[in-house]
Amino acid sequence: MELGIIEWTVQLRFLVALALGFLVGLERESIKVDQKLVFGGVRTHPIISLFGFGCAWLYQIGATAMLPVGLLAIAILTGIAYVAKIRVDRFGTTSEVSALLTFITGALAMLVDVWIAMALGVMNTMLLSEKAMLESYVERLSKVEFLATIKFILVTVIILPVLPNHEFTQFHLNPFKIWQIVIIVSTLGFTGYLLEKKFGAKLGLWMSGILGGIVSSTAVTLSLGRMARNNPARGNNALQATLLASSVTYLRMLVLIWFINGSFLPNLWYRLVILAGIGVILSLRMLHKEPSSSGSEIPELQNPFEIRPAIGFALLFVILSVVTGFVKSTVGNSGLIALSAIVGISDITPFILSLVQGSDGTLHILTSAIILAMMSNTIAKAIYFWSLSSITRKETALRYSIYALLHIPFIIW
Repeated sequence: MELGIIEWTVQLRFLVALALGFLVGLERESIKVDQKLVFGGVRTHPIISLFGFGCAWLYQIGATAMLPVGLLAIAILTGIAYVAKIRVDRFGTTSEVSALLTFITGALAMLVDVWIAMALGVMNTMLLSEKAMLESYVERLSKVEFLATIKFILVTVIILPVLPNHEFTQFHLNPFKIWQIVIIVSTLGFTGYLLEKKFGAKLGLWMSGILGGIVSSTAVTLSLGRMARNNPARGNNALQATLLASSVTYLRMLVLIWFINGSFLPNLWYRLVILAGIGVILSLRMLHKEPSSSGSEIPELQNPFEIRPAIGFALLFVILSVVTGFVKSTVGNSGLIALSAIVGISDITPFILSLVQGSDGTLHILTSAIILAMMSNTIAKAIYFWSLSSITRKETALRYSIYALLHIPFIIW
C-alpha cells in the first residue's frame, strides 16, 4: 500500500512514534558497551518519543502549553546529563541533541505528515550510526576544496533568486535560466568528482575513466595521456580509460539534455546510448591486469563547484548562444553544422546546451548538430591522446577512427 493512501489514524501514528524511538534507542544502546554516560538507550528513546507524541496529542485537544513544557523538560534532563559528562572530561553533545530530536520526532508523528517524522527519525539514526565513516570523510577532505564548494553554494543561493527571469537581446538570453544550467552542470560534475575521489584510486584507471567522464572527458584524456607518456607500461590501460571516459560523455550529455529540454529525448536518447555502448565495446579488448601503481597516478580533476569554472562556463555558454543565434540567422542550417564541427575542439557542453535551451530550429538539424559536435570532440580527444602517448598511437588511431566514423550514420539518419 502506498504511503500516500494510508489512512494515518492516531493508533498508527502512535506506532510510528514508538518504532522511530526504538530505532534511535537501539543505535544508542549498541555503543553503551564502549562508552559510558550515553544519554538514553533502547528504553529511554522510545519513552522520549512517546512523551513527545503525548504532548502533541494534548496540544491538539487544547492543552497548548504541554508541547513547549514537554520540550523544556527534556532539554533540562539532557542539560543535566551533559553537566555530568563535563565532570568526567567528556564534552560531546550528540546523545543529548539526539534525545531532543527524538522528542520532536514523536511530536511530529502526531501533528504533521508522517513522512516528515520518519525522515527525521531515520536520518537521526543514520547520523548517529555512521560516526566513524563521517569522521573518515572529514579527515580526507581537502579544506581548500570544501571552502570552494561552500562558496559556490552560497553564491548560488544569493545570485539565483536576484537574477532577472526574462529574456534580453534578440538572442533570448535569460540570466536566471543560464545560471540554472550552470548549477545543473556543476552538480552533475561534482557528483562524478566525489565518486572519483572515493572509488577511482581503489578500482583502477578504468573506473577513474568512467567517473572522470562525468566531470570532463577532455580533462581525463589529457591527464591520462600525460601519464601514458611518463609511464609507457600503462599506455593501454590509459587508452582504455580514455575510451570509457568518452563513452560516459554521451550519457552525461543525455542527462543534461533531459534536465534542460526533454523534448529532444525521443529523437536523441537511443543515438547517444548506442554511441556510449560503442565506446565501451571498443575498450573491452584492452582489459588486462594493471601494473601496480600509486594513487598519485589517478587523473587529477578540478572541483566543478569552484566559482571560476562556473563563471567561465556561464560566459562560454552566453558567447556560444550568441554565436549560434547569429550563425543560424545569417548563414542558416549549413552554418550551424559547420559551427558544430568547429566547437568540438573545446568544451562542447555549453554549445550543446545552448542549442537545446533555445531550440527554435528543425529538430532533425539540431540533433545532427549535436552528434556532429560530439564526433568532433571525439576526434579532438583522439588527437590529444595520440600526441601524448607514443607507445599506443596505432591503437589510438584505430579505435578512435572507428568510434568517429560510427557517428556518421547518426548524423545523416
